[in-house]
Amino acid sequence: MTLIAPSILSADFAGLAEQVRLAAEAGADWIHVDVMDGRFVPNITMGFVVVEALKRVTELPLDVHLMIVEPERYVERFVEAGADVVTIHAEATVHVQRTLQMIRAAGAKAGLAVNPATPLDWFDDVWDDLDLALLMSVNPGFGGQRFIHRSFQRLAELRRRRGEAGAKALIEVDGGVGPDNAGELARLGADVLVAGSAVFNDRAPVSENISALRHAIEG
Repeated sequence: MTLIAPSILSADFAGLAEQVRLAAEAGADWIHVDVMDGRFVPNITMGFVVVEALKRVTELPLDVHLMIVEPERYVERFVEAGADVVTIHAEATVHVQRTLQMIRAAGAKAGLAVNPATPLDWFDDVWDDLDLALLMSVNPGFGGQRFIHRSFQRLAELRRRRGEAGAKALIEVDGGVGPDNAGELARLGADVLVAGSAVFNDRAPVSENISALRHAIEG
């Protein structure tokens, strides 16, 4: 079954606990937390305090996506704050394997993300150190972006590489995910779909939006 991980980047921060509660009641599987530092990406978002607060209000796994330079300086603190999964970017550290091992040693699942123009070769030498392979389908930094169509091809290729390696890491897709492409992404091998503005918006209640995603996945 493909998991749905609503990204709180698009949620109403004035009522974040309520937004997360609504997502959980609607059947969300994980909560995706986008951490941005204003250096690796142009935007600045949340940090340890938000993760700690989320841990107090939900039992769903916290999927913490670090879009920050030198993530090795902070991974242990995010695990201490309550992160269940910590994902770093291949482009943001010179010690990918070491940082993945640090995440696991701290007690969380380790993820590696690549941007849309980054070769998938990064995964080939670290499958044994991975619990999650995150494929960005937009350029990171802002919510509400349009899905990059070539990501379908990259997803299929990543699934093939995982199979050839005999790896068990989940494949996650993040960026521009909605009911119009969720079904195809699931069919091509996505185990986890991150959805922000498709879940948290003014067009429909969170429950209806997650239901639409689930229907597309299962359709």
